[in-house]
Formats: sequence, C-alpha cells, structure tokens
Amino acid sequence: MQNHIEIVNSTTENLAILFEFYDMAVAHQKKVSDKHWQDFDVELVKNEISEQRQYKILVDGKVACVFLVTFNDPQIWEEKDKDSAIYLHRIVTHPDFRGYGFVNIITNWAKAYAKDNQIQFVRLDTWADNEKLFTYYTSCGFNHVGSIKIAADSGLPKHYEGIRLNLFEIGV
Repeated sequence: MQNHIEIVNSTTENLAILFEFYDMAVAHQKKVSDKHWQDFDVELVKNEISEQRQYKILVDGKVACVFLVTFNDPQIWEEKDKDSAIYLHRIVTHPDFRGYGFVNIITNWAKAYAKDNQIQFVRLDTWADNEKLFTYYTSCGFNHVGSIKIAADSGLPKHYEGIRLNLFEIGV
C-alpha cells in the first residue's frame, strides 16, 4: 500500500512537535559527532511559523519530518546571498521514518517552489567534517560549491560559532 505524503506549513500548535524533533536531532548529533545544535529560541520558531517558513512532512497524517526555509542567508552565503535562493535548514526526520528519502522529497518541493517564484537556486549547508551528509546531499543532486568558516560574532545560533560549513546548491 502506498503511503500518502504531503508537505504543509507547521502551525503554532506544532511547537511541541518541532522542539521534540530538534531534541531528537541533538541526541543523534551527540551520538555521531562532537558538534550539535544548541537550544532554539521559542520566539524565533514562533516567528518562523508566522512567516510560513516552517514545514512538516506528513506520512499518512503523522509528522515524519520537519524543515525550515529562508530566502536570505548572508552570514553563511556572504556575497552569493545576493542571488535569489531558497535555503533549506533544520531538516529533521523522525527515526521511525528514516529511509523515506525526505531530502529528495524536500529538494523536489523546493525546486518546484523556486520555479514557481522565479528563484535561481536551492541551497543548504552542513558541517564541513560531516562526510556522510556531504555524500548524501551530492547524491540528492546538490553541487558542493565551497566552504566557509563562520565568525564567532556572526549573529547566528551559538552552534555556528567558529565552525566550517560546506555549501551546496542546485541551479533551478
């Protein structure tokens, strides 16, 4: 039987679920790396929801994956941020739904969104030493376009301070 998969905006009623997913991601990150996300501010996430930039993937009505989009990312993409782009962040899959290929689903959704809105690129980033995600993102069609060291005073969440990120994009 085929599962019904849909991408919809998260709502403020989903706040607890979003933070549950972030906690799951941090627990996983701590198992596989010495780097992990720090706590996210509730007001920041509420603002992302109100701007309709927080999404969830439902599989047969159950939240299986969450992700965030933004349309500017100057602290990470610097000069390239002048290009029109949709940036994917905080992709978290519930362990019960691993193997569904959600990054491919999100990428296809983002490419369609970009085409519909005359956006040139779909972009994302990850820690530069994460070879597994490097390989996965390139297998999803992303091109590695460089890396950047983030300044301690970038204004980004604390887990970005002083780290190196790999940058990926797909031209639309």
